[in-house]
Amino acid sequence: MNAITKVTDLEVGYNVPALVGMDEADIQTPCLVVDLDAFEKNVTTMRDLCRKMGVRHRVHGKMHKSADVALWQIEHGDAVGVCCQKVSEAESFARAGIKDILVSNQVRDPAKIDRLARMPKLGARTIVCVDDIANVADLSAAAVRHGTTIECLVEIDCGAGRCGVQAGQPVVDIAKAIDAADGLVFSGIQAYQGAMQHMQSYEDRKQKIDIAVDMVRESVDMLKAEGLDCDIVGGGGTGSYYFEGNSGVFNELQCGSYAFMDADYQRIHDEDGKPISEFDNSLFILTSVMSHAKADKAICDAGLKAQSVDSGLPKIFGRDDVEYVKCSDEHGVIMDPDGNLKVNDKLKLVPGHCDPTCNVHDWYVGVRNGKVEKLWPVTARGLAY
Repeated sequence: MNAITKVTDLEVGYNVPALVGMDEADIQTPCLVVDLDAFEKNVTTMRDLCRKMGVRHRVHGKMHKSADVALWQIEHGDAVGVCCQKVSEAESFARAGIKDILVSNQVRDPAKIDRLARMPKLGARTIVCVDDIANVADLSAAAVRHGTTIECLVEIDCGAGRCGVQAGQPVVDIAKAIDAADGLVFSGIQAYQGAMQHMQSYEDRKQKIDIAVDMVRESVDMLKAEGLDCDIVGGGGTGSYYFEGNSGVFNELQCGSYAFMDADYQRIHDEDGKPISEFDNSLFILTSVMSHAKADKAICDAGLKAQSVDSGLPKIFGRDDVEYVKCSDEHGVIMDPDGNLKVNDKLKLVPGHCDPTCNVHDWYVGVRNGKVEKLWPVTARGLAY
């Protein structure tokens, strides 16, 4: 898919940061650049890992919010579909032709429930999470009203302390209510342990996931005793997929950041105590030096409005002679003690947290061998309802 075919040269710098065929050096900044070789390698690596573990992969679309990226992951990475966190995100993916969509969150507002119930009319399998038996009646009424079917996963709080019910009987009670409701189908369990994804120690992450796996196994066994089978037992992220994937309990992973990788995920350690290395940085904030009035520091055009710094400042890719040390709304401060940078030099920043960084941009500029090869719109950019 080439989303940029109607864009003209006159629009570069106004509506888009680049054109297909342009030299990488001419891209307008600040913008998001994707190294296509690294991205494709990450996607096929995860595909091969899932095949080896014998599990499905449902890619987390909230990370990149791009239908083009998700479609590439489905076509080339064997992904069965996407998950996302908002009905608006799900609608945008469905309209782009994605056929299997999980809203891995609760939907409680009546207007949002109504929109969710209409999504199957866009041709998409529609799945949602439930952690309150009162939600079942509202979902059922909307599905009946629109003549559609909504599939439901019961969400377990397996340690994140956010949404979800306790394992065991509460899961069974909600599952039975879903199974009995018109317009709804009980499809399994959602069990994502988000609180441990960025724990640096492999053993600390494993300890948390072992608890979660035991909770999920107990619930699956109790459901089976009631005649309720789980088509989906889903969870797992970039920091834990190997635990869930090899558990013998989970059958569907929900990794997102692996495709782009950010600075925070690259701080966590593998079993040997080394930073995880199976996935490469493929997403960068391309930035330009706009001032070097101070001898020991350069100022770039990627500040707070170009990124999220909730997980720390970005890292400058491929350089150890300069360091990004501070930012304000429109500026980034780069320590350059040897004066190596010049005005209009371009640098690649690895964001601290890719998800919210992607959400403040309109485009991904896909680059290969120094040339712009693709432009992908951030389809669900800013959609938060």
